[in-house]
Amino acid sequence: MSDLRQQTGIPQLDEMLSGGLLPGKLTVVLGATGIGKTQLGLQYARAGLQQEGQTGILFDMATRGDSQSHSEYAERLFQWKIREQRVDLPFDLEQIWDSGQARKDYQHLFRQSGRRVTRRDMELDEWKEWKLEFVKKLDAAIAYFYSNFVHGVRRTVIDGIEPSERASESFQFHAFEYVYHQILRKECDWVARDLFRAQFRKNQEQINQHRYDFQEIGCLLLLTTHEVMLDDLIQRPIESGDVLSNANTIILMGKIREENRMSRALHIAKHRGSAVDEAIVPFAIQESGIELLT
Repeated sequence: MSDLRQQTGIPQLDEMLSGGLLPGKLTVVLGATGIGKTQLGLQYARAGLQQEGQTGILFDMATRGDSQSHSEYAERLFQWKIREQRVDLPFDLEQIWDSGQARKDYQHLFRQSGRRVTRRDMELDEWKEWKLEFVKKLDAAIAYFYSNFVHGVRRTVIDGIEPSERASESFQFHAFEYVYHQILRKECDWVARDLFRAQFRKNQEQINQHRYDFQEIGCLLLLTTHEVMLDDLIQRPIESGDVLSNANTIILMGKIREENRMSRALHIAKHRGSAVDEAIVPFAIQESGIELLT
C-alpha cells in the first residue's frame, strides 16, 4: 500500500487529516440531503487529476431516479464534463484496453428504479427482484471499475445511498458491500477473471500489462442520514458490523446553531491510525466548492 495520502481537494481538511486520506481504506461522509456531501465527493475525485494524473470516478447508487446533480456540479466547479458509462448499453470488452473509449467518469447503477430499498418496507418477492436486478447489472459495474483502474484511476466516490435505521436492512448496503469487497478490495487478476470469464486467457497478456494494486485505491462513501444537526450525528451510535465500524475515516457534515441563525459545519469523528484535528469547523459552499472557515 502506498504511504502517499490522497488529498481531498480541500487544503484545510487535508491539514485536519494529517495530510489527507489513506489509500486502500474506506472513508464515509455522513450528512443530510443538501448539506454538501456531493460537492466534497467531487472535489476529492477531481483532486486525483493533479495527484495521480486521472480524475476519480463516480458510482451513483440512487434508486429513485432523481439526479444527484453530479454533472451540473462538476461542470460549474471545474468545467469538468462528466462522461457516463451506461449500465443498459452493451459493453465491448475489446474496448477496455483503449483508454479513449474505456475511461468514463460516472455510472448510475439503478437508474429510475423508483422502488423501496429497505427490507422492512418490501415483500420478500420485492427483495428478490432487487437481487436479480443487481446480478443483471453486475457485469456492467465490474467493467466500469476495472476499465478505469487499469488506466490509472485510483479513487472512487459512491453516492446515492438512502437513510436506513440498520445497514443490514438496506438493499443498497447489500449491493455496496459486494462492490466494495468483491471489486474494489480484490486482487486485479481476480477482478479480471470475473469480468472476462471464458475470454480470460485470450486477454492474459493485456491483463498482465495493465495490473494495478487495489491497495492504492481510495473509496469515499457518501451516506445520506435522517439527522440534520451535527450534534445528532456526533451522538449517533455505531453498531458492530455496521459499515461505519469498518471505515478507516468518518467525516460528519451537519447544521449548527449560531445565535439566531443556522450554518454548516463538519467534524472528523474517526481517522484510524493517524493524528486528527477533532474540532467542529464551520464551512461554506462557494462557487469553487467547499471552503472551511478556519
